[in-house]
Amino acid sequence: MILGMSLQTFTLLHVVLSLAGITTGILVVGGMLRGEREEGWTAIFLVTTLLTSVTGFFFPASVLLPSHIVGIVSVVVLVPTLVAIYAYDLTGFWRWVYIPGALLAFYLNVLVGVVQAFQKISFLQALAPTQSEIPFLVAQGMVLVLFCVLAPLALMRFKPEAMEV
Repeated sequence: MILGMSLQTFTLLHVVLSLAGITTGILVVGGMLRGEREEGWTAIFLVTTLLTSVTGFFFPASVLLPSHIVGIVSVVVLVPTLVAIYAYDLTGFWRWVYIPGALLAFYLNVLVGVVQAFQKISFLQALAPTQSEIPFLVAQGMVLVLFCVLAPLALMRFKPEAMEV
């Protein structure tokens, strides 16, 4: 039992949070690229992404796993990201904290999603059983390249100080 739930129920909650974070992350980054501030979607994205990371620490493990490290990094990145948007309303310097922070948190969620897909989906698992094979590396590389392209575009196009909220 984890937080009063069976492991299966808790896992489902964790997966739903993760998928909600990824889905709303797509909407938030799309808004950034259009120069639009997506208030509602941003709140859902940040909360579900944070909860995805936090709930990941509750799974049974006797050693520190790579997923724990990703979760720690995500939480550390999300704290100033949340401060930037909700305490400082993305003014001045805080825009430069928020945009990379939101994108990095989103990237980490997608990164773990790709890892989980290759572990849990039989077709992908057959392509990369140890996750060191070319299909897995290509998938992770494509995700990294995508986010490396999105980051400067978001920084150039998303200027919340010029927007009316």
